[in-house]
Amino acid sequence: MFRLPGVYRPQGDTSLLCEALKESGVRGARALDVCTGTGRVALAAALGGAARVTAVDLSWRAVLSARANALLRGVRIRVRQGDLFAPVRKEKFDVITVNPPYVPNLNGEPARHGRERAWDAGPAGRATVDRICDQAPRLLASGGVLLMVHSALCGVETTLGALRTAGMKASVLLRHEEPFGPVMRSRARELASSGIIHPEQDREELVVIRAERA
Repeated sequence: MFRLPGVYRPQGDTSLLCEALKESGVRGARALDVCTGTGRVALAAALGGAARVTAVDLSWRAVLSARANALLRGVRIRVRQGDLFAPVRKEKFDVITVNPPYVPNLNGEPARHGRERAWDAGPAGRATVDRICDQAPRLLASGGVLLMVHSALCGVETTLGALRTAGMKASVLLRHEEPFGPVMRSRARELASSGIIHPEQDREELVVIRAERA
């Protein structure tokens, strides 16, 4: 995958979201991938038979990376720059995929600039996840599906509860445990001091939440 400096490198969470997309099916759908990064999940949607694929990212470098990867793979993906759903707020989609920032940042609010925007998510790791739970249901067509990946450290039940409150039927579709990545390793001591993880913990569980609009 082509990736400009500072753009999030596809990792285990990206692969898990692609697996969930394949399991749920996307053929013939109007698909939206938010926080697209290199566009890997958007590419999976296009190659999986989606009728139309749109990708959005706040980072211009990510937008350019996703456009380049679409060209290199010979698929048509509309890529827009903007904050979450802002560039497509008047549209409806059948499938929405999101790999949002979800790493707790105990030092304050999420980063506004630089590559840290791809993972910094505020003290509870939910700064972006909560916004998605609030906004995504409005963009889903009837019967539409939201697939979102994040760490179990962010609160799986909190996410499920928020989506159900928004009128969605929500459950955990996939779970996968893997070693901490570089960012989590660098923050493990402070996360342990705050009680978010155990002192000897070096792995986290990733989950893909599936929420369907009636």
